[in-house]
Amino acid sequence: MPNKKKVTLQTIADHLGLTVHTVSKALRGLPGMSEQTRREVIGAAGRLGYRTKEQERGMAVERIPIYSSKPRRFAFVVPHAGLVFIHQKLYEGVQARLTEFGHKLEMLFAPPDAGSDAEFDEWAETYGLLYTDGLFLTPMISARTEERLLRLPVPKILLNYPPPAAQVDSVIWDVSSAVHQSVQFLLANGHRRILYIGDIRLHRGFRLRWQAFQEAMASAGMSAEEDRHLTRSGSKDLYTRMLSDLLIREKPTAILSGLEHDLAWVYYGCSLLGRRIPDDYSLIGLEHAPNAHLPDLTRPELPIKEAGVRGADRMLWRLSNPNLPYEHIRLQGGFHKGATVLAIGKT
Repeated sequence: MPNKKKVTLQTIADHLGLTVHTVSKALRGLPGMSEQTRREVIGAAGRLGYRTKEQERGMAVERIPIYSSKPRRFAFVVPHAGLVFIHQKLYEGVQARLTEFGHKLEMLFAPPDAGSDAEFDEWAETYGLLYTDGLFLTPMISARTEERLLRLPVPKILLNYPPPAAQVDSVIWDVSSAVHQSVQFLLANGHRRILYIGDIRLHRGFRLRWQAFQEAMASAGMSAEEDRHLTRSGSKDLYTRMLSDLLIREKPTAILSGLEHDLAWVYYGCSLLGRRIPDDYSLIGLEHAPNAHLPDLTRPELPIKEAGVRGADRMLWRLSNPNLPYEHIRLQGGFHKGATVLAIGKT
């Protein structure tokens, strides 16, 4: 790899067999090339370590050393139960950013929640957590294990919403704003009877989704009582029965699915009643990525990989500024209008 301090537009052009003019236009977002060429230029710039003057100025303001004097080792901790899509995308974001600076990122599975403090300490010692340069803690780690991890005396970035009074920097995609965006879009299309679906107890982020829904509805002059929405999980039969009962009793015109794994059940429950989406019920889902089975689902866009990139930046910032106050960063994405919401009166 070329020395990052010497990477120029000409370096990228030579690497790809393009002209400097084309490379410059690609990095500035100007027209005149295919999107494939633009992606290749941007990818090569990242791999080779090219930075614009604006990027260098921005990192100087954040007090992040642009070129590290030594490679560092970080750990990326995920729940012991296994990976889901959000962990993979977060890891990609963190790894891509740290790799630019020559750092190493290791993925570790958290120990089971049922273990003793001694067993946790043994696990931490086995993987050398106290000798890492920092830890990235992901969503869905159990509360007890997360608390133990937060007590470790190494820099940490919580890629999640922080618990109350936690002394840690955090970076997360803003599900509260995503819910507000969703409710506002439904209201703008004439929907007033909106059914919320999603467990509100299991994780902090799940509870925040529900609280945001209540706030958004209250802002429109409507209430959102828990017993009028599907906020509990259960067996297949129980879940289907609760959903069917609510659809019949509450007569919603729209459904907001707060958790991605509930979407299949929403479609199944509607089909049992002989009803369809979006003809009978408009639907918005808080999907973490485009759904291959529902490619045009109306949904807020959740910047998960971007949260990983920003988390890596925050870690490098924390290492350079150990005594400054903790910060909590929420990234807001756009909104994909899709094809699963119909305005009232339209078919």
